[in-house]
This record gives sequence, structure tokens and C-alpha cells, in this order.
Amino acid sequence: MKALPSRRFDLIVKTPIGLERIAASRIEDLGLEGEVHSRPSGYPGIVTVTLRREDDKTHIAERIEREVPEAERVLVSRMSTAATIEEITDAAVKVASGAIRDGDSFAVRTVRRGRHPYTSVDVNRTVGSAVLESTGASVNLDHPDKILWVEIIDDQAAIGIIDGSEVWRKMKPGKWEVRTFLSKASVIQMPYLGDEKSARSMGSRIGRAVQMFEVGEFVIATMGVCDARRLAWFMDGVFEGIDSRYRIQCRTYAHRPRRVEVLVQDVYQLVRDRRAEPKIIFEPEGEVFPKVSSKIADLFLKADRRINLLFGSREGIPKGLFRFADLIVDLCPGITLSTEYAASSALIGISFALHNLMEQLNE
Repeated sequence: MKALPSRRFDLIVKTPIGLERIAASRIEDLGLEGEVHSRPSGYPGIVTVTLRREDDKTHIAERIEREVPEAERVLVSRMSTAATIEEITDAAVKVASGAIRDGDSFAVRTVRRGRHPYTSVDVNRTVGSAVLESTGASVNLDHPDKILWVEIIDDQAAIGIIDGSEVWRKMKPGKWEVRTFLSKASVIQMPYLGDEKSARSMGSRIGRAVQMFEVGEFVIATMGVCDARRLAWFMDGVFEGIDSRYRIQCRTYAHRPRRVEVLVQDVYQLVRDRRAEPKIIFEPEGEVFPKVSSKIADLFLKADRRINLLFGSREGIPKGLFRFADLIVDLCPGITLSTEYAASSALIGISFALHNLMEQLNE
């Protein structure tokens, strides 16, 4: 194991993988007095800084945050110690003393690099229990007031503390997931029947979009007789797009994604079959989206049944079906949206309207 140049870390700087040396060089350009090491022991995405004067570290951290965009996070170490779980725990309790008060909530976050007789979870559990006992604070793993962080690099560890608000999160208080509401949506799309290359490409883009939102179903709505081969090209593209996005979701999502079901039906028969269900047609002849967005959001929030969203292709939705629609909506007045963007634009707009409505209801 390669030894590190110093037993004390004053700053831990997180960077995108591949930009460690650039970040280190820019940090050195700040003129600080001390040592800067990119990828210590070969570990990616990290730069360590050891200053000659420890009292400079908060000032230097602020300068790095202001002047080095390659630095995604700058952690100021309160204590450095040997990387045994006992010494880390003792140091963490000292760091927490005074910084975490009775009534605060906290969480422990550990990143461990190298070989050790314990895991990061072991550190989180042991340190968390000790801090809980010494401070009387409560544990909140999702939205803590304070985060006690532990960075372990081989036989050395650094411990610090930050406000929970400093950590960027995808979901936090005041944000609501709209995915569950969009599962009510049936996206009904008239097929794009062009040449093979364009039909497959169009289908693939639309397939990726509906899978991205995990809508309830996707219906390819034909109108009368159509060319079977051209329809097959479009359908192949749709399945390719859905499968591609679904594989990514399976790898990256915390929840188990649902693969969107694909159906085919004549658009006139579909409207007949779903006569009692809400239907929204997206065509330029309709009302502008902001004027009806609250109605659409309210429908998605309160309806316990399928909501049908109809989108045209080259020819648009037949005008005779307008009489059977609950709403006709113009997404972007004066601009004709291309076929592959219509459904995704509508779903983004609905998501925005849903979030606005939920904010109002929770005020």
C-alpha cells in the first residue's frame, strides 16, 4: 500500500473522475501554502489539501468553492486520525460536541477507500450510536440538519461536519414525485409512417420518452388502412426506445421501474371504447396550456381512472374526434411541435402543473 505524504488532511475536495489533476493545479494556483495531492494512492475523484497553517482552511475552502468549478464539493476537516474504527469514533464524538445540539437531527456519511476490517456501514452505525449517546440529537437519514462525514483513505481518516442543506439532493422537502400520477396516463400516438430510417428513429425517440415518464400505457393509434411495413418500422423503433430507456432505469433507479405496455388500436374505435374516460387532445386549435394546466393537474390528482392523451403525427388528430374530447390543448402557440417531442413536452408540462397544484395544497 502506497503511503500518503501527510497524516493530516485539512481539505477533501471531490471532483469529477478525470479532472483531479486539473482541479489540483487550479487549487495550487490560488497560492496557498501547503501540499495538494490529486488521486491520493490512485483513488479517483478526490484531491487532498494539507496546509501549513490549519487556521487558513476555512478561508481556502471558500476560495476553492468560488474559483475552482472543477471542485464539486469541498469538505473542511475538523480532525484527522488513524483509520481505526475506535479512533474514528472518538474523533467524531469530539467533532460533534458543540456542533450537533440536543434537538438537531444528524446522519453519518462515510466513504472508505482501501482495505479495512470494517465496512462504511459499520462506521456509520458505530459513530452514529456514539454521537447519539453523547449529544441527545436524533437520527434522520433522509433530511438531517447536520451531516457528520468521514473520509477514509487507506490508514488515515478525516472527519468534519456540514449542514444538511449544503448537500444537493434530487428529492427534498417541498418536492413531490409526479411519477405515480403519470402512471394514469395513456399516451395515444398516431404513427409516423415515413421511410425506414426516419420511422425507426421517430419511434425510438417516442419510445424513450414514454418509458422515461413510466406512463400507464402507450397506444399506437392507426387511422383506417395503413402500410404494414411502415407501421412495423415505427413499432420496431418504439420497442427499441422503450427497451433502451428501461435498461438504464433498471441500473440507476432506486425503485423498480415498470416497462411501458404497448398497444395498437384504430383511433376511432379507441375513442368509442373509452367514451366514458377523460380525453385530452393536443393540437394547435386548442386552448393554450397555461389556461387549462390547473384543470389537467386536478384531473390527474383526483381521477382514479385512466386519462387519455392524444397526439397526432403528420396529419394530426382527426377533427371529428374533437367533439369527444374533454379538453383540446395547444402546447406552444405559433410553433408546430415535431412528432417526437409532442408527448414528452405535454408530460413535462403536466408534471410542472401537478407540482404547482401540490405546492398550493400544502401551503
